[in-house]
Amino acid sequence: MAGPTVYSVSEVTRQLKELVEANFPLVAVVGEISNCTKAGSGHVYLTLKDENAQLRAVIWRGVASRLKFDIEDGLEVVAVGPIEVYQARGTYQMIVEQLIPQGTGALELAFRQLQEKLSNEGLFEPEHKQLLPRFPKRIALVTSPTSAAVRDMLQVITRRWQAADIIILPVAVQGAGAAEEIAAAINYVPNIPNVDVIITGRGGGSLEDLWAFNEEVVARAIFDCPIPVISAVGHEIDLSISDLVADRRALTPSEAGELVVPLQEEIINQLNYWQELLSKSLKQKAAQSRLLLDSLADRRVFARPLERIHDLTAHLDELGDRIKRTMHNKLERSNGQLSSVAASLDALSPLKVLERGYSISQLESGEVVRSAKQLQPGYEMTTLFREGKITSRVEAVDADYDGFQVPDKT
Repeated sequence: MAGPTVYSVSEVTRQLKELVEANFPLVAVVGEISNCTKAGSGHVYLTLKDENAQLRAVIWRGVASRLKFDIEDGLEVVAVGPIEVYQARGTYQMIVEQLIPQGTGALELAFRQLQEKLSNEGLFEPEHKQLLPRFPKRIALVTSPTSAAVRDMLQVITRRWQAADIIILPVAVQGAGAAEEIAAAINYVPNIPNVDVIITGRGGGSLEDLWAFNEEVVARAIFDCPIPVISAVGHEIDLSISDLVADRRALTPSEAGELVVPLQEEIINQLNYWQELLSKSLKQKAAQSRLLLDSLADRRVFARPLERIHDLTAHLDELGDRIKRTMHNKLERSNGQLSSVAASLDALSPLKVLERGYSISQLESGEVVRSAKQLQPGYEMTTLFREGKITSRVEAVDADYDGFQVPDKT
């Protein structure tokens, strides 16, 4: 009996590779994603499994970058692609060329995932919403310049309010690269002088047509924009990520035109109302002031304005007379006191003593001689009389003599 044919490992693996790849050139496999790994190269490695088996799979970078939703463990999907054998390891794996979420569409799933992600980051919170200007000076429209939506917005804005300038930043609103164009235009608007509000959006369409406004790059551009942004995407039933993150959502582009500017007729009517109200208020205030003025004019102080001045003048004259009398009396009393003091001083004056026959002697130093004890023989002194003086020299001194007698005037 002949033995089995002996093959090399490479030969067996090659035959298995040919067999597998020939029989599974394109298959669709339903399963749950597990062990999902996103490599730095952009490739995604994962395992498809059910309750009984598992199948390794890889999504090359080019395919992975085109997926609208995030790949994560636990997601039920249908993977479409060929089965290949990796000959170097003797393993087989599925090369995923298309990945379809089970139970929901890929775009709907991507919408839910991004909505949850941005909501957790707080991009939809009311405290981040900016107020729209009441009377915008310049409006920037980030949309397709040839669309019906831009015509609707221009028509509504110019009909309602002619005082605002409008700038159109032309962008693609669907297709590849549209999201990046929209985000770039929104990021550029702050460089344009005097723009104080932005409208971005487009008319209605399918979910695929509106998808550019569900991209994360557009959502973050709207959130980071320092200028208020109105999102007007599709019709009333359409809700986009841009609508959720924008400062104000318009159900349609036409409604965006109504939201961004006031109605000129309403403003004019309001101004006319306030003008009339102000006029009535001023007239009423003037009438009240006239009544008050008339009331004040009837008062005595205004009817006879000089009366008070005359009374004060008379009182001032009376005070002046009183001051004069007081000063006169004070002066007379002071003169009397002065005369009395002068008489007392005159009585004590040395000149009065000289008039009574006495004299005053002084030494050369000017010292008044009050006692003989101040003198010595040979001293010179000056003697003052009532009339004239004499100079004498002391010949003898008797300091103990006390026989002074007042001369007899007879």
